[in-house]
Amino acid sequence: MSNPSKDSWSRISNSPGYKALLRSKNAFILPASIFFIVYYFSLLVLVGWFPEIMKKPVIGPINSAYLFALSQFFMAWIMAFVYVRKASEWDRQAKALLEEQASFEKSSH
Repeated sequence: MSNPSKDSWSRISNSPGYKALLRSKNAFILPASIFFIVYYFSLLVLVGWFPEIMKKPVIGPINSAYLFALSQFFMAWIMAFVYVRKASEWDRQAKALLEEQASFEKSSH
């Protein structure tokens, strides 16, 4: 498949499929980013404003703050896994758009 021309990109960017792809990406990326930022900074807020809760031992000498900090590593891995799965869907949609454009160009010549 050859690279689409400037006119082709204009046609693709105005297509309903491309607009749906952008909406899908924005619908995932924006909320996921906000969630992760809130989750990340909530540890700082909790430790700063509610230190007694975060000092509470949960498992032996391990307190709530340590468990929350550890959970951030797992949350980052989970978010990365979910993003990779979503990105593969977006890649399939983008490939379909390019194939549709290629077939349009073949039929118009």
